Parts: sequence; structure tokens; C-alpha cells
Amino acid sequence: MNFRIYKQEDRGHADHGWLDARHSFSFSSWFNPELMSFGLLRVLNDDIVAPGMGFGMHPHQDMEIITIPLSGSIAHSDNTGGHGIIGPGEVQVMSAGTGIMHSEVNGSQTEAVSLFQLWIMPKEIGIKPRYDQRVYDYEKNKNSFVAVASPLESDDALWINQDSRVLFGHFESGNEISYTTIKQGNGLYLMVVYGEAEIAKQKLGRRDAIGVWDTDSIVISTKGNEPVKLLLIDVPMG
Repeated sequence: MNFRIYKQEDRGHADHGWLDARHSFSFSSWFNPELMSFGLLRVLNDDIVAPGMGFGMHPHQDMEIITIPLSGSIAHSDNTGGHGIIGPGEVQVMSAGTGIMHSEVNGSQTEAVSLFQLWIMPKEIGIKPRYDQRVYDYEKNKNSFVAVASPLESDDALWINQDSRVLFGHFESGNEISYTTIKQGNGLYLMVVYGEAEIAKQKLGRRDAIGVWDTDSIVISTKGNEPVKLLLIDVPMG
């Protein structure tokens, strides 16, 4: 097993006033040649968007885009007719495919929205663009991962155009969670959203992450005195 630690303070930071963004990988004006991607996971942005503000209509092509709000709400609209507002407990997936124009705007005029946005490179290019969203009950499934985006029918998750799974979970401290990759040769990128965890004898705090490859399974231990929230991305390495 090989691994790399990604400390929260090593992420890129861009404060645009209306947008406070942290970049796990090179994005927009922030560039680090050593932090380009983890396998086919190209983008993991940790954004806070001011009330009433957001991203106007802009294009994407051949990318799987997953949005996970942590607090507040985000409103989506695109030129295929897709639209919706999502908040905590909801997830949105957009397959950009042959090309799509969309906007993402804070759904509130009074409250900031905090969200993660992931970009995963697709398995098949040139597909028809699509948009979907779903509500997930993490508390009902406490102490286990919930697959929120996956190509597997058995996951009952939002479909994604890649041999990849995106999982989110709420855990109590003192748990051990085993996970096996969806496909041999995939890597695993784990971010501690809140709380503390340990993997491969490496201690991780809030917003720290670890990328693991050359293994089919991992064991994650939740630590500390506070509840733990984890984001796990199971993704091809190339």
C-alpha cells in the first residue's frame, strides 16, 4: 500500500469576497504542479459562497461534477432544463458530456452556503448531458458510509459516468470502518470533513486528507471526542 497525506493547510486558497474557496488540487488561478489530481479525481473544492451570490452561466464538457452542501443551500440551473435547490443531506450530480451551460447561486439572500464540489474525469466521453439530485439520510445510516454517487445499481445512488464511488458518512468516535474498492486498481481519497480519524497509522484532523493506492482495502478508525464526518472517493488511478 502506498499513500500520500494532504494537510488542510497545504490546500490552495482564494478569497474573492463573495467566494472563499479552498482547493485540494490546482484550480483556476491557483496552480501547484505537485497537486494536479488524485487519479481521475481532478477537483475537490471546499467553497463558502456569500448570500445571494454565485457562479453565473458557464460551460463544462466531459466531466462528472458532484456537489455536496454542508450548510445553507445552492440553486442550480442549466440550459437542458435541469434545475433544483439542494441543501445539507442532498447531493447533486451533473454529467457535462457533450457540453452544458449552468449556473450555481446561493439559494439564500441571508445565509452563506458551505459546499464541496468534486470533478471526476468520465469513463465515456461525449455522452448526453444530464442532471440529477437526491436526498440522503446520513443520521439514519450513522456509523456507515452512504454511497451518494456510483455506477452500481445496488448502491441506489446518483449515477456517475465512471467506475468510481463517492461516499459520505456520519460516525461516532471509536468506530472502525473497513472499505474495499469498487474495482481492482482504484485508489481511495479520504477527507476528514469534521472530527478526527486514523488510517495507515496516520492521524488526520479536520479537512486533512489521505490518498491511498496499490491496495484493495483500507480500515479507518474514528478518533477524538467529537462526531466524525468523512468523505471517501473511490476512483480509478488512470
